[in-house]
Amino acid sequence: MQEEIFISGRNIPHIDPTLEIWHFPISLYLFLGGMAAGIIFFASLFTVLKKEKETPTAVKSAMILAVVAISVGLIALMYDLTHLPYVWQLYMTIRIESPMSWGAWVLLIITLISFLWVFSYLPEMFPKLNIKFDFLKKFQAFLIQNRRVMAMVLLPLSVVLGVYTGILLSAFNARPLWNNAILGPLFLTSGLSTGAAAIILFSKNHFERRLFSKIDLALIILELALIVHMLMGMYAGSAVQLEALDIFINGEFTVMFFVFVVILGLIFPALLESVELMGYKVPVVIPTLLILMGGLIFRMVMIEAGQLTRYLY
Repeated sequence: MQEEIFISGRNIPHIDPTLEIWHFPISLYLFLGGMAAGIIFFASLFTVLKKEKETPTAVKSAMILAVVAISVGLIALMYDLTHLPYVWQLYMTIRIESPMSWGAWVLLIITLISFLWVFSYLPEMFPKLNIKFDFLKKFQAFLIQNRRVMAMVLLPLSVVLGVYTGILLSAFNARPLWNNAILGPLFLTSGLSTGAAAIILFSKNHFERRLFSKIDLALIILELALIVHMLMGMYAGSAVQLEALDIFINGEFTVMFFVFVVILGLIFPALLESVELMGYKVPVVIPTLLILMGGLIFRMVMIEAGQLTRYLY
Protein backbone atom coordinates (compact mmCIF):
# COMPACT_ATOMS: atom_id res chain seq x y z
CA MET A 1 0.00 0.00 0.00
CA GLN A 2 1.37 3.38 -0.99
CA GLU A 3 0.25 6.65 0.59
CA GLU A 4 0.84 10.05 -0.93
CA ILE A 5 0.62 13.25 1.10
CA PHE A 6 0.72 16.65 -0.54
CA ILE A 7 0.40 20.17 0.80
CA SER A 8 -0.88 22.96 -1.41
CA GLY A 9 -2.16 26.49 -1.09
CA ARG A 10 -4.33 26.07 -4.16
CA ASN A 11 -8.09 25.90 -4.11
CA ILE A 12 -8.65 22.17 -4.63
CA PRO A 13 -12.37 21.25 -4.85
CA HIS A 14 -13.54 18.63 -2.35
CA ILE A 15 -10.11 18.66 -0.66
CA ASP A 16 -9.78 22.18 0.69
CA PRO A 17 -13.28 23.58 0.09
CA THR A 18 -13.02 26.36 2.68
CA LEU A 19 -10.11 28.16 1.02
CA GLU A 20 -12.62 30.39 -0.75
CA ILE A 21 -15.15 31.44 1.87
CA TRP A 22 -16.30 34.91 0.79
CA HIS A 23 -18.94 34.95 -1.91
CA PHE A 24 -21.51 37.34 -3.40
CA PRO A 25 -23.07 38.52 -0.09
CA ILE A 26 -19.73 40.06 0.94
CA SER A 27 -19.34 41.71 -2.48
CA LEU A 28 -22.86 43.13 -2.13
CA TYR A 29 -22.10 44.31 1.41
CA LEU A 30 -18.94 46.14 0.31
CA PHE A 31 -20.73 47.69 -2.69
CA LEU A 32 -23.75 48.91 -0.73
CA GLY A 33 -21.55 50.13 2.12
CA GLY A 34 -19.37 52.09 -0.29
CA MET A 35 -22.34 53.60 -2.13
CA ALA A 36 -24.00 54.55 1.17
CA ALA A 37 -20.73 56.14 2.33
CA GLY A 38 -20.66 58.20 -0.86
CA ILE A 39 -24.24 59.42 -0.46
CA ILE A 40 -23.74 60.24 3.22
CA PHE A 41 -20.51 62.08 2.42
CA PHE A 42 -22.19 64.37 -0.11
CA ALA A 43 -25.28 64.91 2.06
CA SER A 44 -23.18 65.95 5.05
CA LEU A 45 -20.72 67.96 2.94
CA PHE A 46 -23.39 70.14 1.33
CA THR A 47 -25.13 70.55 4.68
CA VAL A 48 -21.91 71.80 6.26
CA LEU A 49 -21.46 74.14 3.27
CA LYS A 50 -25.09 75.33 3.71
CA LYS A 51 -26.02 74.26 0.17
CA GLU A 52 -29.06 72.18 1.08
CA LYS A 53 -31.41 74.13 -1.21
CA GLU A 54 -29.15 73.63 -4.24
CA THR A 55 -28.79 69.87 -3.61
CA PRO A 56 -32.16 68.66 -2.28
CA THR A 57 -31.84 65.08 -3.53
CA ALA A 58 -28.39 64.55 -2.02
CA VAL A 59 -29.44 65.96 1.34
CA LYS A 60 -32.93 64.47 1.59
CA SER A 61 -34.26 61.62 -0.55
CA ALA A 62 -30.90 60.03 -1.41
CA MET A 63 -30.28 59.53 2.30
CA ILE A 64 -33.25 57.16 2.34
CA LEU A 65 -31.41 55.11 -0.27
CA ALA A 66 -28.28 55.22 1.90
CA VAL A 67 -30.19 53.89 4.91
CA VAL A 68 -31.77 51.14 2.80
CA ALA A 69 -28.37 50.27 1.29
CA ILE A 70 -26.74 49.98 4.72
CA SER A 71 -29.64 47.85 6.00
CA VAL A 72 -29.55 45.47 3.01
CA GLY A 73 -25.76 45.32 3.25
CA LEU A 74 -25.95 44.34 6.91
CA ILE A 75 -28.51 41.65 6.08
CA ALA A 76 -26.13 40.30 3.42
CA LEU A 77 -23.29 40.35 5.94
CA MET A 78 -25.34 38.53 8.58
CA TYR A 79 -26.39 35.95 5.99
CA ASP A 80 -22.73 35.21 5.28
CA LEU A 81 -21.65 35.02 8.92
CA THR A 82 -21.03 31.53 10.27
CA HIS A 83 -21.46 32.40 13.96
CA LEU A 84 -24.16 35.08 13.90
CA PRO A 85 -25.04 34.80 17.64
CA TYR A 86 -21.53 36.04 18.52
CA VAL A 87 -21.70 39.30 16.54
CA TRP A 88 -22.39 41.23 19.74
CA GLN A 89 -18.87 40.41 20.95
CA LEU A 90 -17.47 42.84 18.37
CA TYR A 91 -18.96 45.64 20.45
CA MET A 92 -17.45 44.53 23.73
CA THR A 93 -14.10 46.11 22.84
CA ILE A 94 -12.39 48.42 20.37
CA ARG A 95 -9.16 47.32 18.70
CA ILE A 96 -7.76 50.15 16.61
CA GLU A 97 -5.30 47.81 14.89
CA SER A 98 -8.21 45.67 13.62
CA PRO A 99 -10.12 47.07 10.59
CA MET A 100 -13.03 44.77 11.37
CA SER A 101 -13.28 46.15 14.92
CA TRP A 102 -13.31 49.87 14.14
CA GLY A 103 -15.27 49.21 10.97
CA ALA A 104 -18.03 47.55 12.99
CA TRP A 105 -18.17 50.53 15.37
CA VAL A 106 -18.21 53.09 12.55
CA LEU A 107 -20.96 51.18 10.77
CA LEU A 108 -23.05 51.10 13.96
CA ILE A 109 -22.68 54.84 14.62
CA ILE A 110 -23.19 55.93 11.02
CA THR A 111 -26.31 53.74 10.67
CA LEU A 112 -27.90 55.23 13.79
CA ILE A 113 -27.18 58.85 12.81
CA SER A 114 -28.36 58.23 9.23
CA PHE A 115 -31.72 56.99 10.51
CA LEU A 116 -32.00 60.12 12.67
CA TRP A 117 -31.07 62.26 9.65
CA VAL A 118 -33.88 60.78 7.54
CA PHE A 119 -36.30 61.14 10.46
CA SER A 120 -35.49 64.87 10.69
CA TYR A 121 -36.42 65.36 7.01
CA LEU A 122 -39.68 63.37 7.05
CA PRO A 123 -41.93 66.48 7.35
CA GLU A 124 -40.29 68.03 4.28
CA MET A 125 -40.31 64.86 2.17
CA PHE A 126 -43.76 63.68 3.28
CA PRO A 127 -45.85 66.74 4.28
CA LYS A 128 -48.99 64.64 4.81
CA LEU A 129 -47.25 62.46 7.36
CA ASN A 130 -48.64 63.27 10.79
CA ILE A 131 -46.65 62.34 13.88
CA LYS A 132 -49.11 61.94 16.74
CA PHE A 133 -46.79 61.61 19.71
CA ASP A 134 -45.56 64.88 21.20
CA PHE A 135 -42.26 63.45 22.40
CA LEU A 136 -41.45 62.40 18.83
CA LYS A 137 -42.30 65.87 17.55
CA LYS A 138 -40.00 67.44 20.14
CA PHE A 139 -37.25 64.98 19.30
CA GLN A 140 -37.68 65.71 15.60
CA ALA A 141 -37.48 69.46 16.24
CA PHE A 142 -34.28 68.88 18.19
CA LEU A 143 -32.80 66.92 15.28
CA ILE A 144 -33.78 69.64 12.80
CA GLN A 145 -31.95 72.23 14.89
CA ASN A 146 -28.85 70.04 15.02
CA ARG A 147 -28.61 68.81 11.44
CA ARG A 148 -25.32 70.59 10.92
CA VAL A 149 -23.90 68.88 14.01
CA MET A 150 -24.97 65.51 12.62
CA ALA A 151 -23.38 66.46 9.29
CA MET A 152 -20.09 67.31 10.98
CA VAL A 153 -20.09 63.89 12.62
CA LEU A 154 -21.16 62.01 9.49
CA LEU A 155 -18.64 63.71 7.18
CA PRO A 156 -15.48 62.07 8.60
CA LEU A 157 -17.32 58.84 9.45
CA SER A 158 -18.46 58.45 5.83
CA VAL A 159 -14.85 58.76 4.67
CA VAL A 160 -13.79 56.15 7.23
CA LEU A 161 -16.61 53.83 6.09
CA GLY A 162 -15.59 54.20 2.44
CA VAL A 163 -11.93 53.50 3.22
CA TYR A 164 -12.89 50.60 5.51
CA THR A 165 -14.47 48.66 2.63
CA GLY A 166 -11.03 48.55 0.99
CA ILE A 167 -8.83 48.23 4.08
CA LEU A 168 -10.92 45.24 5.17
CA LEU A 169 -9.36 43.41 2.21
CA SER A 170 -5.88 44.94 2.26
CA ALA A 171 -5.45 43.79 5.88
CA PHE A 172 -5.28 40.19 4.61
CA ASN A 173 -1.53 39.92 4.08
CA ALA A 174 -1.82 36.30 2.91
CA ARG A 175 -3.60 37.35 -0.29
CA PRO A 176 -1.22 39.10 -2.75
CA LEU A 177 -4.05 40.75 -4.68
CA TRP A 178 -5.52 42.23 -1.52
CA ASN A 179 -2.23 43.09 0.16
CA ASN A 180 -2.15 46.47 -1.54
CA ALA A 181 -2.19 49.87 0.16
CA ILE A 182 -4.08 51.41 -2.76
CA LEU A 183 -7.29 49.47 -2.03
CA GLY A 184 -8.42 51.89 0.70
CA PRO A 185 -8.32 55.04 -1.48
CA LEU A 186 -9.57 53.05 -4.50
CA PHE A 187 -12.65 51.69 -2.72
CA LEU A 188 -13.34 55.12 -1.21
CA THR A 189 -13.21 56.76 -4.65
CA SER A 190 -15.40 54.04 -6.12
CA GLY A 191 -17.91 54.47 -3.29
CA LEU A 192 -18.04 58.23 -3.80
CA SER A 193 -18.53 57.68 -7.54
CA THR A 194 -21.39 55.21 -7.10
CA GLY A 195 -22.92 57.50 -4.46
CA ALA A 196 -22.80 60.44 -6.87
CA ALA A 197 -24.30 58.26 -9.62
CA ALA A 198 -27.18 57.26 -7.33
CA ILE A 199 -27.87 60.92 -6.53
CA ILE A 200 -27.86 61.81 -10.25
CA LEU A 201 -30.25 58.93 -10.97
CA PHE A 202 -32.86 60.14 -8.48
CA SER A 203 -32.39 63.90 -8.86
CA LYS A 204 -34.92 66.00 -10.76
CA ASN A 205 -32.95 69.22 -10.28
CA HIS A 206 -30.99 70.27 -13.39
CA PHE A 207 -28.35 72.18 -11.40
CA GLU A 208 -27.87 69.26 -9.02
CA ARG A 209 -27.55 66.73 -11.84
CA ARG A 210 -25.01 68.88 -13.65
CA LEU A 211 -23.02 69.46 -10.44
CA PHE A 212 -22.84 65.77 -9.59
CA SER A 213 -22.03 64.86 -13.19
CA LYS A 214 -18.93 67.05 -12.89
CA ILE A 215 -18.07 65.53 -9.52
CA ASP A 216 -18.60 62.00 -10.80
CA LEU A 217 -16.50 62.62 -13.90
CA ALA A 218 -13.60 63.78 -11.72
CA LEU A 219 -14.02 60.74 -9.46
CA ILE A 220 -14.01 58.35 -12.44
CA ILE A 221 -10.77 59.87 -13.73
CA LEU A 222 -9.25 59.50 -10.25
CA GLU A 223 -10.51 55.92 -9.97
CA LEU A 224 -8.96 55.00 -13.33
CA ALA A 225 -5.66 56.51 -12.19
CA LEU A 226 -5.78 54.48 -8.97
CA ILE A 227 -6.53 51.28 -10.89
CA VAL A 228 -3.54 51.92 -13.17
CA HIS A 229 -1.43 52.61 -10.08
CA MET A 230 -2.58 49.34 -8.50
CA LEU A 231 -1.81 47.29 -11.62
CA MET A 232 1.58 48.93 -12.15
CA GLY A 233 2.44 48.34 -8.51
CA MET A 234 1.73 44.63 -8.89
CA TYR A 235 3.67 44.55 -12.18
CA ALA A 236 6.74 45.89 -10.35
CA GLY A 237 6.29 43.47 -7.46
CA SER A 238 7.34 39.94 -6.63
CA ALA A 239 6.48 36.72 -8.45
CA VAL A 240 3.27 36.15 -6.47
CA GLN A 241 2.09 39.68 -7.26
CA LEU A 242 2.82 39.10 -10.94
CA GLU A 243 0.71 35.97 -10.78
CA ALA A 244 -2.05 37.94 -9.07
CA LEU A 245 -1.82 40.50 -11.87
CA ASP A 246 -2.08 37.69 -14.43
CA ILE A 247 -5.61 36.97 -13.18
CA PHE A 248 -6.59 40.39 -14.55
CA ILE A 249 -4.35 40.47 -17.62
CA ASN A 250 -4.62 36.91 -18.91
CA GLY A 251 -6.93 34.98 -16.61
CA GLU A 252 -10.52 34.07 -15.90
CA PHE A 253 -11.37 37.59 -14.66
CA THR A 254 -9.86 39.52 -17.59
CA VAL A 255 -13.17 40.08 -19.41
CA MET A 256 -15.10 40.93 -16.26
CA PHE A 257 -12.46 43.40 -15.10
CA PHE A 258 -11.52 45.21 -18.30
CA VAL A 259 -14.83 45.00 -20.19
CA PHE A 260 -17.44 45.32 -17.45
CA VAL A 261 -15.50 47.38 -14.88
CA VAL A 262 -12.97 49.52 -16.75
CA ILE A 263 -14.70 50.05 -20.12
CA LEU A 264 -18.46 49.77 -19.44
CA GLY A 265 -18.30 50.79 -15.77
CA LEU A 266 -15.87 53.72 -15.99
CA ILE A 267 -14.66 54.86 -19.42
CA PHE A 268 -17.99 54.70 -21.29
CA PRO A 269 -19.99 56.47 -18.51
CA ALA A 270 -17.25 59.13 -18.33
CA LEU A 271 -17.60 59.75 -22.07
CA LEU A 272 -21.40 59.97 -21.76
CA GLU A 273 -21.16 62.42 -18.85
CA SER A 274 -18.63 64.50 -20.80
CA VAL A 275 -21.00 64.63 -23.79
CA GLU A 276 -23.88 65.62 -21.50
CA LEU A 277 -21.83 68.42 -19.92
CA MET A 278 -21.13 69.72 -23.44
CA GLY A 279 -24.86 70.28 -23.85
CA TYR A 280 -25.95 67.14 -25.68
CA LYS A 281 -28.94 65.14 -24.49
CA VAL A 282 -27.98 61.85 -22.83
CA PRO A 283 -30.49 59.65 -20.93
CA VAL A 284 -29.27 59.97 -17.35
CA VAL A 285 -30.19 56.38 -16.55
CA ILE A 286 -27.53 54.93 -18.89
CA PRO A 287 -24.28 56.30 -17.37
CA THR A 288 -25.56 56.06 -13.79
CA LEU A 289 -26.65 52.43 -14.04
CA LEU A 290 -23.39 51.54 -15.80
CA ILE A 291 -21.41 53.13 -12.97
CA LEU A 292 -23.44 51.26 -10.35
CA MET A 293 -23.07 48.00 -12.28
CA GLY A 294 -19.32 48.56 -12.64
CA GLY A 295 -18.96 49.28 -8.93
CA LEU A 296 -20.70 46.03 -7.97
CA ILE A 297 -18.79 43.90 -10.50
CA PHE A 298 -15.51 45.49 -9.37
CA ARG A 299 -16.08 44.27 -5.84
CA MET A 300 -17.19 40.85 -7.07
CA VAL A 301 -13.98 40.53 -9.09
CA MET A 302 -11.77 41.72 -6.22
CA ILE A 303 -13.41 39.32 -3.74
CA GLU A 304 -13.36 36.27 -6.01
CA ALA A 305 -9.96 36.87 -7.62
CA GLY A 306 -8.32 37.84 -4.33
CA GLN A 307 -9.19 34.50 -2.76
CA LEU A 308 -7.51 32.64 -5.62
CA THR A 309 -4.17 34.38 -5.15
CA ARG A 310 -1.74 32.93 -2.62
CA TYR A 311 1.85 32.82 -1.40
CA LEU A 312 2.11 29.04 -0.86
CA TYR A 313 2.18 26.46 -3.62
